[in-house]
Amino acid sequence: MFNRRTALSVLSGGLLATAAASVVLAAAPLRGEIKIAGSSTVGPITQAIMEEFNKEQPDVRVSNAITGTGGGFKKFTVGETDISNASRPIKGSEAEAATSNGIEFIELPVAYDGLTIVVNHDNTWCDELTVDELRKIFLSDSKVKNWSDIRAGWPSIPVKMYIPGTDSGTFDYFKEVVAEKDGSIRSDVTVSEDDNVLVRGVAGEKGGIGFFGCAYYFENIDKVKAVAIDEGHGAVMPTTTTIENGTYAPFSRPLFVYVNKRSAARPEVKAFVEYYLEHAGDMAEEVGYVRLPKDIYNKARRNFMKGKTGSCYLDASGKSLHGSITELYQ
Repeated sequence: MFNRRTALSVLSGGLLATAAASVVLAAAPLRGEIKIAGSSTVGPITQAIMEEFNKEQPDVRVSNAITGTGGGFKKFTVGETDISNASRPIKGSEAEAATSNGIEFIELPVAYDGLTIVVNHDNTWCDELTVDELRKIFLSDSKVKNWSDIRAGWPSIPVKMYIPGTDSGTFDYFKEVVAEKDGSIRSDVTVSEDDNVLVRGVAGEKGGIGFFGCAYYFENIDKVKAVAIDEGHGAVMPTTTTIENGTYAPFSRPLFVYVNKRSAARPEVKAFVEYYLEHAGDMAEEVGYVRLPKDIYNKARRNFMKGKTGSCYLDASGKSLHGSITELYQ
């Protein structure tokens, strides 16, 4: 005889058992290795997320090598890494290299940065610089040796320059803005892919000047002094507000991670990237950068779930496009 109560009890028990099994499966620990390399600017965000992710998934080994953006893309485009940290969009030549090696990639913006020009704390004369003065200091045809060569009334103290290496996306971005298409950066500078080396260099020289991502400035505000930048509309300091709204021009920029689509099919990589996008805004702020608008993160999640490949900063012919991340990514 059919017993409705017994049947419901059995069905309910079966559903609960299935649900419990699903929870167990969902909570099952992941294993594997995720290789990441690239930008020293994006590196701290990735490192912070790695550390939190590993608290939940301790059996996933995640490495985060600092090679500079260009160095990271060299590894990524030949399949040596799963994820590439980048402080600039991928170039057409790098995308072409990836294609030739059978690498499809997903571009994911993760934060805003403000490339920050810094001087020594004992520099009492320089509180702001124009973009033209930056050209006067850093371009290869520069005649500047002392601060007095930059602006009348400044002291005859030697200018000592500390800049990221040529594999750095920060170097590329600075060169694009300051040197423009046909210019080049002078060679008599101290170069390092490690931004902490640049901080120590500027902090140790009264006439020191350098540049790196805003997080390294905010972290070392007691060691170096930021300089306001005047693009022609008045001098603006790098702050979370001016970086996000773009008034800190021309040095506000988006930061990215690029994910190998084939790697993204692996459970540990998929889980890590989903975790990254969920926490990117909070972690970016925690290490000194600026979160993106919520709708950008939502679009990034949708693109990742759909496996949408390519870069919004490249047209169909591989030519680089220019514009805000809000304009191009939407």
